[in-house]
Amino acid sequence: MKKTLLIITVLFSIQLFSQAIYEDERYVPETDPLVLEKLDEWQGLKFGLLMHWGTYSQWGIVESWSLCPEEYGWCERKKGSNPNDYFAYKKEYEALQTTFNPVKFDPDRWAKAAKDAGMRYVVFTTKHHDGFSMFDSKYTDYKITSPKTPFSSNPKANIAKEIFSSFRNQGLWAGAYFSKPDWNVKSYWDPYFPPKDRNVNYSPVDYPEKWQEYVDFTHNQIMELMTDYGKIDILWLDGGWVAKTPKAEITEWYKHNIANDEEGYLKHRIINQDIKMDELVVKARKKQPGLIVVDRAVHGKNQNYLTPENRVPEKTLPYPWESCIISGGGWSYTPNAKYMSAREGIHMLVDVVAKGGNLLLNVAPSPEGEWQQDAYDLLKAYGDWMDVNSTAIYETKPIAPFKENNICMTQNKKGNVFLFYLAAEGEDKIPAEVVVKSITPKRGAKITMLGSNKRLKWVKQDEGFKVIIPESLRNNLPSKYAWTLKIEAVNK
Repeated sequence: MKKTLLIITVLFSIQLFSQAIYEDERYVPETDPLVLEKLDEWQGLKFGLLMHWGTYSQWGIVESWSLCPEEYGWCERKKGSNPNDYFAYKKEYEALQTTFNPVKFDPDRWAKAAKDAGMRYVVFTTKHHDGFSMFDSKYTDYKITSPKTPFSSNPKANIAKEIFSSFRNQGLWAGAYFSKPDWNVKSYWDPYFPPKDRNVNYSPVDYPEKWQEYVDFTHNQIMELMTDYGKIDILWLDGGWVAKTPKAEITEWYKHNIANDEEGYLKHRIINQDIKMDELVVKARKKQPGLIVVDRAVHGKNQNYLTPENRVPEKTLPYPWESCIISGGGWSYTPNAKYMSAREGIHMLVDVVAKGGNLLLNVAPSPEGEWQQDAYDLLKAYGDWMDVNSTAIYETKPIAPFKENNICMTQNKKGNVFLFYLAAEGEDKIPAEVVVKSITPKRGAKITMLGSNKRLKWVKQDEGFKVIIPESLRNNLPSKYAWTLKIEAVNK
């Protein structure tokens, strides 16, 4: 019983507090054969691009969250002429629509940079929690194509459509991020009531017609994306608190949170918000057969893969997963953002893939519609490394123990095993001997370094083996930051 309560507690703190998905969360396998096939393909892609972009980029703030009246650091109001007056602030925030004009928007350049980096899919924020639609929705005027938005007169005004088209043209899959909560629409935050927290600000039970209006609005917007924007491979849903939640789970959540708060003050609530997700997924897959659906932080069949947020799990996981990671600054545009180094980025990709996951790397465009140069530089470093080492990344799976000291491991369908030697800070040369204790090549197996045709000598030891790296190769390594040894076959 105690174990069950602990699991429930962990799940709720995940779903309703931070939106991060932890590896002890339960997973419900998909049964649709088309989705299973698609999911298997997706697991082979390994590397994707996430982009958070909206009117909030003009203020360089955390996307949407300053509209949320919760007492958390990420909800602080730091911009605007009067951040101490919530309602004045919300009005000013939403007026950012009238000045949003990203005239330097060039999705073809982004798509080319992503492809060259070795990325295989994109997930774009078609709508965040603030409700501003970066697509031409007919169900709202709070959108990029509204006459109120200066960019609406631009030939590329339908930003989501342009992005999906450009990335598809480069051979990448298209994923639509969509926020289930919408803090702009009246059927979610009714202007008669002040917003209380991130949740709907009225009782869906007491106002069933209003809640149905919101369900219809959400379904209609998502179906626009499924119908009018070409092939969509992934529907990536955020705002896990908007979900059907049984009474027992609600009761348990309140019991836990009250027990941990001496004053009985809760910064936010939990509310049953049945968005009719099962019905929506059926409709969406009629338009997009095999569609991967990621209903983040909502336990059930509509979360086809899990999404650890801004962190990498410590071990391999027994289900499909993807770490979504900030490359620099925050999720949204940050002036003078500091990006991860090439070494950090490459090591993170290797670490994620060795554990069986995908890496979804976030880059945030500026209010003018540009990426910062450091983002391009990081992707260029990825591309240079992937040009040499990508065969050890794509279409691979973990092999136990997945990592030994600073050496990560993967295995492909042919049974080849890849050893990634992760260089320490400032280390620009692989050692003359690389020792691995946890696996052993088959007798006579060929070992090479990716990027070199030279066959390497190896010696079996009492535990594992060692590879001899000749000086000529050590002085002329084919890549930076991590070097990959390919073993033809290993003993099982």
